[in-house]
Amino acid sequence: MTIRHSAGADAANLSAAAPIFTALGDKTRLRIVSRLCQEGPLSISRLTDGTSMSRQAITKHLRVLSDAGLVETERSGRERRWNVRKRELGQVRRHLEGISAQWEDALARLQALVEKP
Repeated sequence: MTIRHSAGADAANLSAAAPIFTALGDKTRLRIVSRLCQEGPLSISRLTDGTSMSRQAITKHLRVLSDAGLVETERSGRERRWNVRKRELGQVRRHLEGISAQWEDALARLQALVEKP
């Protein structure tokens, strides 16, 4: 079953998602999100472990992810830990599923035209 939205709703939803996809379009930020998903909340020092990046560079990437609403910080004693906002990642998944459904619809229409006697 394919759920259809109005063109205006789709445009508004994609416009709202643009900052999220922009933030995830950078391989370093994508790696950070992946690590946070796999390992849970991490401090900046833990995020820099095993990389050649400085704490300042990681902080800059985390700020971009935070501005896009993908991560948040919480205090744990004297350090801050960064965590993925799962609700926002769910929105990313839903956007991608919607785009995938549109492609599947387009391909099915094309197939029907091509196979028409």
